[in-house]
Amino acid sequence: MALFPLSSTTRERACVAALLAALVMPVAPAAAALPTAAPQPAAPRPAPGPQPAAEQLAVRSQPAAREFAVGSQPAAPQFAAAPQPVCGPHAELRQALRTLTGRDRIAGAVVLVRNRNTAAPCGSWTERAGTADLGSGRPMKATDRLRAGSVTKTFTATVVLQLAAEHRLALDAPVDRYLPGLVRRNGYDGRRITVRQLLRHTSGLPDYLDAPEWEHFERLRYRHFEPRELVARALDLPRPSGDWHYATTNYLLAGMIIREVTGHAPEAEITRRVIRPLGLRDTYWPGDEISLHGPHSRSYFTAEDGRLTDGTAWNTTFGGVGGALVSSPADLSRFISALFGGRLLPAAQLAEMRATVAADPDRLWPGARYGLGLISSPLRCGGRWWGHAGTVPGGHRALTAMGPGGRTVAVALNQVPATLQAEQDFLDVVQTAFCDDLPSRATPTIEGTRQ
Repeated sequence: MALFPLSSTTRERACVAALLAALVMPVAPAAAALPTAAPQPAAPRPAPGPQPAAEQLAVRSQPAAREFAVGSQPAAPQFAAAPQPVCGPHAELRQALRTLTGRDRIAGAVVLVRNRNTAAPCGSWTERAGTADLGSGRPMKATDRLRAGSVTKTFTATVVLQLAAEHRLALDAPVDRYLPGLVRRNGYDGRRITVRQLLRHTSGLPDYLDAPEWEHFERLRYRHFEPRELVARALDLPRPSGDWHYATTNYLLAGMIIREVTGHAPEAEITRRVIRPLGLRDTYWPGDEISLHGPHSRSYFTAEDGRLTDGTAWNTTFGGVGGALVSSPADLSRFISALFGGRLLPAAQLAEMRATVAADPDRLWPGARYGLGLISSPLRCGGRWWGHAGTVPGGHRALTAMGPGGRTVAVALNQVPATLQAEQDFLDVVQTAFCDDLPSRATPTIEGTRQ
């Protein structure tokens, strides 16, 4: 979701600002200090109404479902365990992670790698470094929940494409067909912006997080936001330059279109169509709740006073269906595998999703392209990875992607890299996870269309 420019130069701020497709917010320079407990509000604002049942189920039914699944199964007969393949040490990936937690001073990092190809010597593995909790020192886990940030956009784009496959909306229809009059002021006109352009960030709309008040995002930590309020704020801002401009405004509008077409909250539709069918038990919408449910890593950010601060508790309604999901690396890996495995979209819509345009290298990085809710990026070992990433202001960062041979990589950090070098080191972790110990017999590379 949000990625924070910490560098002082214009070039570095531009590069880091949208690296890994994040919402853009500046953050104070990092400082070496002990973590302090985050201030708690007198009373966080409650949600403006009861959550849809589907949203509640995604969180509240999990413990009971797990208990039933365990308690109702008969004892399995015991057999001698089959010999397991010996996994390599993955020393290069381990060192890349240690660079993040050592030189770059990231609190904790974990990578989950899964190979779809059965010829691979090791089906899946996890590498980690640092800690999930600076207080207790417990290690990071691939099953720990975190705020997934802009990875949420891929979930939202998937449901929009499902509705297109059902002929309930048209990708090339104007936004004004579904949201009449909503985008029609200050030079912005929903009659000239299509649904496809929203998903691809080619709408020409600004990001509400570019508004001056978001320079002090910590002051808005416990505030509730409504999508229409945020879209209206975006329309007050000047038109961004260039043909491609990353803006979560686009995805809030896409969520409103889902609501208009289905009659249901977009969060409920995403839960019903994606989260629940895939059994993503760690993935849910937090709404106005500032705390995370279940096992999770804590997250850290540098506050305005320069202190390293616990940012786990946060109201993420400002991200909505563009960045509010909670998930885990394990769930995100399962999601991206299902997406590219054809479980969520027909082939035609998956091809639409992978039709890309060049992304601004100052907003992402050289060679990066953007489809409909997907980033595509070149790999040093050949081919490209396809997926998404995101960061939230409290410090969590997530990435999930698929590369050549069907390998999936999911990454979680609990502190945002504070320098351009640290961002490059993060990208190196992703590259290494995809290129380390590649199977010799890989399945065909996932390819997209450049338009």
